[in-house]
Amino acid sequence: MKILISIILLCVIALGTGLVLEMIPFGEPKTKIGEYYIDNGVEKTGAVNIVTAVVLDYRGFDTLGEITVLFIAAVGLGSVLFSSKKSDKDKKQEPASLILSTGCRFLFPLILLLGAYIFVHGHLSPGGGFQGGAVIASAFVLVYLGCPGIRVNKTGTKIVESLGGLIFITMGLLGLLFGGYFLLNFLPKGIAHTLLSAGIIPIIYVAIGFKVGSELAGIIDNLIGRP
Repeated sequence: MKILISIILLCVIALGTGLVLEMIPFGEPKTKIGEYYIDNGVEKTGAVNIVTAVVLDYRGFDTLGEITVLFIAAVGLGSVLFSSKKSDKDKKQEPASLILSTGCRFLFPLILLLGAYIFVHGHLSPGGGFQGGAVIASAFVLVYLGCPGIRVNKTGTKIVESLGGLIFITMGLLGLLFGGYFLLNFLPKGIAHTLLSAGIIPIIYVAIGFKVGSELAGIIDNLIGRP
């Protein structure tokens, strides 16, 4: 009976997908709004990556809300997992293998460099602050696995996280000051396909990259330190 129901559901899904593709040919914009972004995004924002143009220009205020949610999640998790027991630091941890302990020292700076490259070039290629920050946080995961005695500097992550959020809000307020709109792209757009282009977008992506990376590293540290 379950097999029969599954086959019927698959047929319904296939029929619905076929009808949608017939009405809207594959590759064509689904709405006029999407078509506007594709046709005018590079000229209006200077960002070759249209997804970046939408995320940090057309709907930059929504992105500010997203990183605020991530900040609240990090603070909430830290509060839930907070423990004042000193005995946790004295717990014996199983040493990592030679390959993992050696690899973490060799790969850690390279992963950080890759994460930085991703969010610095977010306006030119796929990627951005969230993706680059996640890559940076993965470097700390590798360190925790390969070098169990090393922990992230919580004071440093809090400072970096705060500066990232402060830069984001400051750029938004400067847009309000110079153009009357919060997060207005008030800097010169530059030449498309070059690193120094897209106005305030690269600056904000760098801020988001460091903020997301520090927040995720802090979350990982809290989970690792869980008794």
